Amino acid sequence: MSHVVEAVVLDIEGTTSATGFVVDVLRPYARERLGTLLAERADEPLVARALAGARTELGEPDAGPARIERALVAWLDEDRKATPLKTLQGVLWAEGFARGELVPHFYGDVVPALRRWHAAGVRLYVYSSGSVDAQRAWFGHSAEGDLRTLVSGWYDTANAGPKREPGSYRTIAADTGIPPDRLLFLSDHADELDAAAAAGWRAVGVRRPGEPHHGQDLRGHAEAGTFDGVDVVGGGA
Repeated sequence: MSHVVEAVVLDIEGTTSATGFVVDVLRPYARERLGTLLAERADEPLVARALAGARTELGEPDAGPARIERALVAWLDEDRKATPLKTLQGVLWAEGFARGELVPHFYGDVVPALRRWHAAGVRLYVYSSGSVDAQRAWFGHSAEGDLRTLVSGWYDTANAGPKREPGSYRTIAADTGIPPDRLLFLSDHADELDAAAAAGWRAVGVRRPGEPHHGQDLRGHAEAGTFDGVDVVGGGA
């Protein structure tokens, strides 16, 4: 089935990139450095906002750095999609990518497909629970070069909302100015596909062997094993 669309919106973990890279490389990297970040850089605006957000999420307005660090590590270990955690992870990952200590993972079919779709006039966006800073760093330091020029916009749980709520996809559609039925969302998670479809989007489930949601019931959504199996046709005005 061909998808005649104006834009493709990409999930990262399990879709463009391996969940194992996040679990085995990125999370331990952040875990080791969270305490130092909180202790030495709490006055930086982005870190300060994350600390304030963590206090709000905890319901503890007077929580100190040690209490917040314990909470952040617990959220990290349970893979909680908490915006303060995602913000701080993004700071650390972006710096790790920039220093060359981390090299982001992309499945081999992804970058050629992104370049092909972009060349065909299809706009590309990223929507991930990881912060926008982390997304930009991820795409900016790939082994195949800086991919940020392929991407028209970046969305996370802070500027769009939770990924399993249809309202988040309505927010993105309104921000891009693209009619919902001209947007295609690629994700490995059925709940996210449901939310996108409820907002009027097209949605395709990406099933990659070895990914945690590979065997999940996609509840009737179209599916593909790689990006090569997603037939995208540019349909811009």
